[in-house]
Amino acid sequence: MADAIRLPIAEAEDLVALALRANAVSPANAATVARALVAAEVDGQGGHGFSRVASYAAQARSGKVDGNATPTVERAAAALLTVDAGHGFAFPAIDAAIEQLARLTPETGIAGAAVRRSHHCGQLGAHVERLAGHGLAALMVGNSPKAMAPWGGASALLGTNPIAFAAPRGAGEAPLVIDLSLSKVARGKVLAAAKAGRPIPEGWALDADGHPTTDPQAALRGTMIPMGDAKGAALALVVEILSATLTAANHSHEASSFFDAEGDPPGVGQLIVAFDVSRASGGSFAGRIEQLLGEIAAQGGARIPGTRRLAARAACRRDGVAVPAHLLAEITALGDN
Repeated sequence: MADAIRLPIAEAEDLVALALRANAVSPANAATVARALVAAEVDGQGGHGFSRVASYAAQARSGKVDGNATPTVERAAAALLTVDAGHGFAFPAIDAAIEQLARLTPETGIAGAAVRRSHHCGQLGAHVERLAGHGLAALMVGNSPKAMAPWGGASALLGTNPIAFAAPRGAGEAPLVIDLSLSKVARGKVLAAAKAGRPIPEGWALDADGHPTTDPQAALRGTMIPMGDAKGAALALVVEILSATLTAANHSHEASSFFDAEGDPPGVGQLIVAFDVSRASGGSFAGRIEQLLGEIAAQGGARIPGTRRLAARAACRRDGVAVPAHLLAEITALGDN
């Protein structure tokens, strides 16, 4: 990466945490958020990483995000948790949900956590991967502020509404992780391009007048194009219902932006569902998933989803994580407040 400085992962986390602590975020929350943002960069998901620090800090300063919020978790039913993020950052609430789901799911076979009054939750794949590390399969959906029009419409109504899935594999194998936005690309990639002053590819977004654009600023004022066109828009509606209607969170068109400090808290939602794979499959899951993935790997040119993150992690552990110079200056200045 041109004009980038490489930092050890722990040093990058300290840098981000310092910037957040200097901007009305508690030390515990700053550390949690910093780990999540740096992990996204390590995995090659820059749209959920360093480019978010300045907007997070501005929202904490303005009170749009409560940097001192402590999430609360209640057991609403035998296998259902409700999590109130308290209009704080999403990551502490998700951490609390994952910790309890990891204990609850082996008891109940399947368990879910409904998160409300939440915020931007970053790369969903990292969250479900942690549950796969406990031997569970997991599915997660989340809504986000309006960015896509319903198919055939012209005005943004639905978020890019990501979905992620993870499943454990055999000994020595990293979990299978599938993580995707329901727009053609995650909106965070447009934000990252805007901050870097570079154009976006045509086909990612439309401007406010509904015309294709390569200008990231125009794209942020316009709408994202759904993945798979009408099918992607329909799936975004499914995610909207599961992550917002079901959790009593704000719908995407009711949520304020993740990118600025204006307005009320976004108040979006997330839903996580975990499965005890051994109990559900009668003990056959481990062998059958390896057989299935083996069939994929046997085809020339085929790639098992999510494997690029493993190479990116190994490179960052060896060489450090690359921080674009303009973002390093921005984050360092925030920490000097």
